Amino acid sequence: MDRFDALRLFIRIVELRSFTAAAQALGMPRATATHAIKALEKRLGARLLERTTRQVTPTLDGQAFYARSQRVLAELEDAEASLSTHMADPHGILRLDLHGAHATMIILPRIGEFRARYPHIDIALSSGDRLVDLVREGIDCVVRAGNPRDSSLVARKLADMPEIICASPDYLARHGTPRHPSELEQHRGIGFFSRAGTAHVPFTVMMDGRVASFATHAWLSVGDAECYTSAALAGCGLIQVPRFRLEEHLQAGRLVQVLADWPCPDLPVCALYPFHQQISPRVRVFVDWAASLYAERFRR
Repeated sequence: MDRFDALRLFIRIVELRSFTAAAQALGMPRATATHAIKALEKRLGARLLERTTRQVTPTLDGQAFYARSQRVLAELEDAEASLSTHMADPHGILRLDLHGAHATMIILPRIGEFRARYPHIDIALSSGDRLVDLVREGIDCVVRAGNPRDSSLVARKLADMPEIICASPDYLARHGTPRHPSELEQHRGIGFFSRAGTAHVPFTVMMDGRVASFATHAWLSVGDAECYTSAALAGCGLIQVPRFRLEEHLQAGRLVQVLADWPCPDLPVCALYPFHQQISPRVRVFVDWAASLYAERFRR
């Protein structure tokens, strides 16, 4: 087995936590996979994997080698693809990180269509609100809402998402319904923070063609988008979020939009990926596909 195939096997074992599953995924006997990893460890002079009866996990050396192997393998595959006659049929593993709602409500319900169109692309998808280091963690592409701040990444806007301000009927019954944006400062908002630090983002609405901001008192702050919605459902205060995430709650009357006469500024959503002179074919086709998906969902 050459080094290219050994790297691919090692990566699959780490991702699947199993020699057997990795060997099956790559169409080889398990004994061949075991022998190849032993040869790789011998050549490197380091133990890469811890084997138990239940699963396989990388050692500290294995974790470091896995991160570097992902980048090396991606570069090799991209170089091969750039000279291949199979540019219209990309191969390999596409590593994505998506915000939870974008994964569960937009991408995953239609991911079978992407697989049918590109049957030789396997997908490794992580989801959450945390900031990720694409290069260090070997992630090919992320989808994030808001204005991109990392100038080292390529950003392609997928859509502008309408936002609304809303609260539960219980909160509005106890504290009243704001009739003008200036009344927001008398209300309680729910704060949101990330690992980068606490951020009590003010509410924003369009007034006289300009964006106006209004701060609220936040006695509760959360660090997860689902918790943000749950706190509003529990009557803890006002929130401002993309409307598509709340349609079910709005229709059921569990949340009520306020200040509808003053629309919120749209929130952009972008696909971000590391800068390379030549974009990976896998990333290119995914971003193109996602752009069509978002255009369909948020077309005005």
